[in-house]
Amino acid sequence: MKLTKAQYDEIAQFLGQVQPTRQSLRKLKEKFPSQSQSTLLSIFSQEYQKQIKRTHAKHHTAEAIEIYYQRYLNGVMKNAAAPVLLDLANEVDFAPSLMARIVLERFLQEKEQAIPSKTLINTMLRDPSQIPDGVLANQVYQCTVNDCCYGPLVDCIKHAIGHEHEVLLREMLLEKNLSFIAEDQLRAKGYDKTPDFILEVPVAVEGHIIHWIESKASFGDESSHQAYLQDQFWSYWNRFGPGLVIYWYGFIDELDCHRERGILLKDCFPTDIVTLRHSMA
Repeated sequence: MKLTKAQYDEIAQFLGQVQPTRQSLRKLKEKFPSQSQSTLLSIFSQEYQKQIKRTHAKHHTAEAIEIYYQRYLNGVMKNAAAPVLLDLANEVDFAPSLMARIVLERFLQEKEQAIPSKTLINTMLRDPSQIPDGVLANQVYQCTVNDCCYGPLVDCIKHAIGHEHEVLLREMLLEKNLSFIAEDQLRAKGYDKTPDFILEVPVAVEGHIIHWIESKASFGDESSHQAYLQDQFWSYWNRFGPGLVIYWYGFIDELDCHRERGILLKDCFPTDIVTLRHSMA
């Protein structure tokens, strides 16, 4: 689903006025019933992540960390079963999983008298049963399952959705009898930055030659698209020629402005592919 910049800005403005909760997501769907649910969910997640990045630093000062840790200790002392960390994260408008990380790291630092490794923290966040404190383990678990946009559970879901769309794209290419080289094959040959699929025989889509296809299981907003252009798409273009990016959950229509330079945007698999075989016929 493609949105105009004005339509996207209206959705983003609405999200700026509500808290990033599942209740707010339901309000978003009610406010914009004509928009795809998956598109709204992707925008919801991306806008929330932008907000977290803007405020990330203030939550990681030594003073803030100590305040959060002491509030956690005082809270569980009063009622260990209450969602102390989750309520604290919502109160200060911070992602629950990131709040859990702050308190867990502070707890381990106090317990071990040393700064814990990121590997250890990530392991415990993925499996709270490994946290050597039952109360904190339960608090971390509550944060993980109630976080819409961050944390190991969300990361697993995003990875699964991304893989699902890559598999879908592969099946569509096979159905069209298009010969391709997949990303894992390219990595095995020593390429570092590679698109998901390189077409062994180029095709034409809407009058544009396509050498490669990249799958993005997300909405293409301005900031994410510009980052992808800089980090990925132009690198693909330099190595492999013009290509196609599929934003499965839609994109801002005005961003599709590099067609003549060799990067085409679509929100679905193209139906009007012209192959060499068709041309010869």
